[in-house]
Amino acid sequence: MNLTIILILAGLLLLVALFLIGRLLYQRSVRIRNRLQMSYVFTNITHELLTPLTIIAASVERLRNHDLENKRDYDLMELNIARVVRLLQQILETSKSQSGELKLRVSNGDVMEYIRETALCIEPLMSKKGLEFTVHCHPESMMGWIDTDKLDKIIFNLLSNAVKYTGEHGKVVLEVSTSPRYDRVIIRVSDNGSGISPENMKQLFTRFHDGEYRKNQTFGTGIGLSLTRDLVYLHGGTIQCQSYEGQGTTFIVELPIKKNAFSASQIDESHQIQINRPHSNIIDLATSLSGLEVEDLPEEVMPEDEDAYTLLVVEDNVELLMLMKQLLQPHYHVLTASNGKEALDAVHAHDVDLIVSDVMMPEMDGYELTKVLKQSPDYSYLPIILLTAKNQEEDKEESLLIGADDHISKPFRMNDLRLRIDNIIANRRRIRQIFQERSTEENIEEIKATASTEDNEFIQRAIQCLEEHLDDSDYDRDAFARDMGASASTLYNKLRAMTGMNVSGFIRNYRIKVACRMAKEQHGLRVSDIAYRVGFKDPKYFATSFKKETGMQPSEYFEQVRAKG
Repeated sequence: MNLTIILILAGLLLLVALFLIGRLLYQRSVRIRNRLQMSYVFTNITHELLTPLTIIAASVERLRNHDLENKRDYDLMELNIARVVRLLQQILETSKSQSGELKLRVSNGDVMEYIRETALCIEPLMSKKGLEFTVHCHPESMMGWIDTDKLDKIIFNLLSNAVKYTGEHGKVVLEVSTSPRYDRVIIRVSDNGSGISPENMKQLFTRFHDGEYRKNQTFGTGIGLSLTRDLVYLHGGTIQCQSYEGQGTTFIVELPIKKNAFSASQIDESHQIQINRPHSNIIDLATSLSGLEVEDLPEEVMPEDEDAYTLLVVEDNVELLMLMKQLLQPHYHVLTASNGKEALDAVHAHDVDLIVSDVMMPEMDGYELTKVLKQSPDYSYLPIILLTAKNQEEDKEESLLIGADDHISKPFRMNDLRLRIDNIIANRRRIRQIFQERSTEENIEEIKATASTEDNEFIQRAIQCLEEHLDDSDYDRDAFARDMGASASTLYNKLRAMTGMNVSGFIRNYRIKVACRMAKEQHGLRVSDIAYRVGFKDPKYFATSFKKETGMQPSEYFEQVRAKG
């Protein structure tokens, strides 16, 4: 009987233990789920905030270009936009850190030079407060392996923390040195500010710790030092703090810089650190504060030109979409869509040369849109630039891996977007120029040598179709597409990619080349005779088209040909 009671009690205790364990596991899963949900919320809120910031930044840029008298006011606006961007990016990084998604990607470069140039990006904040700021690197140059994005945030957080707690006309010093074996870099950020109390030192790296912001009449989110510690640990480094109230504070960070300190997945052999470009996420800060003017953009392409390129801008924020359209419209034909599905409809309905798309959108996002288009044989040639609130290296890699041709982080300057667009279009123009200058036979031989068999067959079939309908003045793009067994949009995209021309331009170019060949082979033909034979109803229009393609009137060209015999 006693044994039975003992077994019953043991069973009850086991059930209670299982219940308690189950409850603890459930509570843990709820906490994890809530944390993941909050991470998702942080990401989306940050995205939503960065979009209106882009609108504000673009509007300020537009005002700056038309109002040269208030340049300093616009500098101040852009500086504060950049500060808000920094805070939002801190939230994104903290969210990734909490969910274990922070990844390291180290590249080889001059560590000392990178740190020195990055630190100078915060110098305007020092100057504004009247602080003496000095940077010492010993040695001046040292090659090593670092994650530039993460190191940028470490430097910025430590220096901005020093700015907050150092009174006017104080001193901030950044000292960088190496370990005796040259395998680690030691970063010291010192100030002669108010220092940190022993009580606050205990919670210095605690996330959302309030610190002494109110006491020092400054602002903070409570995530900067916590994130800094996470980024240092991600590198396999260490961080210490030495502080005395009323005397100042020194942070000491040690990071490994040798290649063997990192795993294969953390090493990026293909990327070299570029010292001469801005390392800070503060947009155009150095240019803005130094009074430099925005560089002249390439020559504008006016939409009245029948060969002007057509852009499709895809953005779910109506204000940003309309602003981008307004700013781009003087230079290109601009179509708009508010999500990926609308963008696909627009691509199927119109001749589109390039897509500029946001990433985070309802119904179909920018990544999915890119995948669909790049996996389609009809639209794989279509260039795509993705705009995103995410600015990590892996986010850029994801964009490029799915086939995007370029990636720009929000907020961005419209001039920067214009330059990216113009670079892609300039490449198409170069292809068109080469295709126009060479003979048809030379173009076919070049395509045979460089293009795929499918592309080679496509262009030869296109030329054959035009040859069969050479004198048919009614032979247009729709009839051409039917004979090619392709949709009008497929024909357009392939010809744009391979020749740089639209369909009408390709037909016109081929007919003019045949006209030139006829002039060389049959000296007795008049201009009007050749015009009719190559499908032109009106000799005057033939003359206009001929000059556009060759740079001279047909009568001049024919005279030169006859003179040569």
